[in-house]
Amino acid sequence: MNSDLAPALPDTLQWLNAPATTPHEQRGRVVTLVFVNAASAWSWQRLRDVAQLQTRYPGRLQPIAVHVPRFESERDPRHVLKQLRRQGVTFPIAHDADWHAWQRFDVQAWPTVQLVDAHGQMRERIVGLDSMAELERPLAALCDALPQPNDDDARASVESSAEPRLPLLFPAGLAATADRLYVADTGHHRILECNHAGRVLRQFGMGTADFVDGELDHTAFRRPQGLSVARDVLYVADTGNHALRRIVLRSGRVETLCGNGRAGEPVAGPVTSPREVALNQPQSVAATDNEVFMTMAGDNRLWAYDLGRGALACRAGSGQLESRDGSGPMAAFAQPAGLAVVQQTLYVCDALGSAVRSVQLRNDVVQTLVGQGMWEFGDADGPREQARLQNPQAIALSADAPVLWVADTGNGRLRSLRLGGGEVSTVSLPRRLHGPAALALSAGFLWIAETDAHAVLRLDLATGELDRVAIDE
Repeated sequence: MNSDLAPALPDTLQWLNAPATTPHEQRGRVVTLVFVNAASAWSWQRLRDVAQLQTRYPGRLQPIAVHVPRFESERDPRHVLKQLRRQGVTFPIAHDADWHAWQRFDVQAWPTVQLVDAHGQMRERIVGLDSMAELERPLAALCDALPQPNDDDARASVESSAEPRLPLLFPAGLAATADRLYVADTGHHRILECNHAGRVLRQFGMGTADFVDGELDHTAFRRPQGLSVARDVLYVADTGNHALRRIVLRSGRVETLCGNGRAGEPVAGPVTSPREVALNQPQSVAATDNEVFMTMAGDNRLWAYDLGRGALACRAGSGQLESRDGSGPMAAFAQPAGLAVVQQTLYVCDALGSAVRSVQLRNDVVQTLVGQGMWEFGDADGPREQARLQNPQAIALSADAPVLWVADTGNGRLRSLRLGGGEVSTVSLPRRLHGPAALALSAGFLWIAETDAHAVLRLDLATGELDRVAIDE
């Protein structure tokens, strides 16, 4: 066990949401320095783990997130703050744009948690995303050795200003029909059913972060994201609950198809007891009459839930954080995100691969359409082998033309890709988008979740007119 004094945090750190603080200033408390990247699903989960532990040890535990950029867009502190607030982070965030703290603390991977005891000494280091117990065990030993703080001492350092109170908070999922728009109001832990003008007709979920099935007025979600409609059923990637859920639209009843509320290793096979099945950060869903396809951000694989048999199957991906074409488990994804399905082809946004990929469902063969590798990203149109994206999060397929629409999130752009050998093009919009993270197509409109602006936009595909949808409760 390391017992050296913790080095000082570099003066070059930019504090994003709270006054600067240091382990030295926090003497008397255990400090967790959580080295993360804002685009990493593994980092998101570790941040949630640390936040959960903080509630157990108020006044004795002080988390500090140290963000280290991966993408060029993540050098912008405003973008980083939005990304981490999407994950519910409320403790201090320090932006390490030039990797100085990363080097000073000899960090090698995201996420890394460095425990600093109440005397300022370096203690345990937890690298990667091991089980919660691997983090909790040494942290609990340090915190339990401290006296119970009084009321004044129990006040931890928190963010100094929160996001504005708006009808939506970081919406990250959309689905649309001929007359309805469904919005995953992710930060408010609910699903909204609206007409195309934005009037809210029904709310699914009480708006509190929980995991409750049942009738309309008594259900709960936790940071839901991906949505898909098929046969009067709305399927939900309930990301924070690590669950696949559905809403029977005629009755409003919410049901869990699989997921136990905790991140875990999915296992293929029949689902006899939905709440005993582990999933790992399902982010997007695409439903057909017979199956629901899921991207598993924490698992780096594509899964399918068979609606007839009630069974899970892994369709593609090795589980390793890589970008590789191939068939079934021979292929690899780098944090797959958005999905679109048509006939026997599944289209996937591979977020950390900055890529768009296809999966032929007859044989589960994965092919990269746009993207050159995990560290090859940029902002360029043109032929597929020359085009570059940056951390794309969502995709939609035009029903009447072979065109893929891509939310190029890191670049704040909407891109189009004509299938059959066409080029990547930037869609002309009046301005750049702020963190677009979901797309949906219906009735000649492309709906865009402008997540970091807490808004839903509507693009008229015939005229090119872009409007903000006034979500009105």
